[in-house]
Amino acid sequence: MADQLLFNPHTYDPAHFDTETRRLLRATVDWFEERGKRRLIEDYRSRAWLADFLAFSAKEGLFATFLTPASAADGQQDKRWDTARIAALNEIFGFYGLDYWYAWQVTILGLGPVWQSDNAAARSRAAELLTQGEVFAFGLSEKSHGADIYSTDMLLEPDADGAGGFRASGSKYYIGNGNAAGLVSVFGRRTDIEGPDGYVFFAADSRHPAYHLVKNVVDSSKYVSEFRLDDYPVGPDDILHTGRAAFDAALNTVNVGKFNLCTASIGICEHAMYEAVTHAQNRILYGRPVTAFPHVRRELTDAYVRLVGMKLFSDRAVDYFRSAGPDDRRYLLFNPMTKMKVTTEGEKVIDLMWDVIAAKGFEKDTYFAQAATEIRGLPKLEGTVHVNLALILKFMGNHLLNAADYEAVPTRLDAADDAFLFRQGPARGLGSIRFHDWRTAYDAYAEVPNVSRFREQADALCEFVTTAAPGEEQSRDLDLLLAVGQLFALVVHGQLILEQARLTGLDADVLDELFAVLVRDFSAHAVELHGKDSATEAQQRWALDAVRRPVVDDARSTRVWERVEALAGAYEMAP
Repeated sequence: MADQLLFNPHTYDPAHFDTETRRLLRATVDWFEERGKRRLIEDYRSRAWLADFLAFSAKEGLFATFLTPASAADGQQDKRWDTARIAALNEIFGFYGLDYWYAWQVTILGLGPVWQSDNAAARSRAAELLTQGEVFAFGLSEKSHGADIYSTDMLLEPDADGAGGFRASGSKYYIGNGNAAGLVSVFGRRTDIEGPDGYVFFAADSRHPAYHLVKNVVDSSKYVSEFRLDDYPVGPDDILHTGRAAFDAALNTVNVGKFNLCTASIGICEHAMYEAVTHAQNRILYGRPVTAFPHVRRELTDAYVRLVGMKLFSDRAVDYFRSAGPDDRRYLLFNPMTKMKVTTEGEKVIDLMWDVIAAKGFEKDTYFAQAATEIRGLPKLEGTVHVNLALILKFMGNHLLNAADYEAVPTRLDAADDAFLFRQGPARGLGSIRFHDWRTAYDAYAEVPNVSRFREQADALCEFVTTAAPGEEQSRDLDLLLAVGQLFALVVHGQLILEQARLTGLDADVLDELFAVLVRDFSAHAVELHGKDSATEAQQRWALDAVRRPVVDDARSTRVWERVEALAGAYEMAP
């Protein structure tokens, strides 16, 4: 019997979606399965461009259906920006290969400034390009200073005729799909206006003679380009945003795009887990299956429950994303959590399995070999782990200590257009965002031993914030603050896991085993905080007092292991 918590192409039936969404998701799975594992791996090894995949997408209208908001859909009912089904497709792409996901992901980023724009001509052009099966690109980063948009060297010189046009010159670096994008959203600044008022987002075409493709900066099927514009003509119909609105469009686009990293990470881990458990179960060592060894069972069980936690958190975060509005911006915490916490959990999942399968993880005929490589990229895209941890810290005081009343957010699998994502407004005021009481989710599972044990640690963190929080001088020590951020992230991670567990009726054994892992994680980060150079004596005492031992239950662990063991042979990709 297939595990109901993990994606399995053999049994996948997204019945909770509408008819056309189900058709497209199933058609995507079938396209990969018919293509087969041998071709999938060979294309990855040979760095083949994704022409066949993009032809399939164009034929089925996949990108056009999923990435055209209702406001640009010309009344076509199946087209909408629906985060729930976008997340489902992320998972499928991750399951079969991050190269496919990447072409889709940077298309999403490229569309962000367009769908936020009031430029009707540009919006119409983007919708038509999607219908034709084109991909898009997001021209933000530059070689000398990354995504520091304050320092852009893409310069727009106003045309002398005063008609509102410009000539753009400059280069961009690390721009996905820059080799083939029908539309590239490019960030730059005017030469005649100083400061934020001079920012401009404009649309460029990678096929224009003044657009020069320099190279692919990575050795991969992903085309992560460097390109240069030389006196590129930018007309009024190409201008997407000007001034502060261009700055906000950049940040709000990243808010939309970085959410996709979590479900891609989940898909990678799921495929790798089927391979790893099957291999370990079938390999005989010293007369016994590898899975007979206690340390192997622990590592695979930890990997499994961490993966389940990734899925629970991400699924619940979708609901907050879709229910967001001007008066409810809680998604701005849960979003960097999916980007930072879920993707780093993915690295841990792969590492745990790799410890078990060892040399098998290098073999060229496995999916695992590419999974072990590609899983590393996701925590490092759309802002580093450190950047997102620092962002998460902005919410800590209000989240832990200053709860507000909100209506309960339901599960959001309805066929609705998430229009607010393209009218998020100014990208500021994070410190004023309020949250519902995190304790409610924990109280609902007070009878689960390791949830209760972790709750002790979460309460201890509140005590830390009120009695031993970093002072003014320590607030400049980012190394120490990031250790605190890891502790806070665990509390938020646990909260949404518990909310989703309640909504889905998660097996209590799996939940207890998962929180045993989180108890150990919190203790490890507390010890790390204790060892920081600038930690005060009070902080050091608090850190050691916060260390807890998980509640051990051998029978529970055995039952969860049996779920993991059942994954052996449950899925193998068609050859």
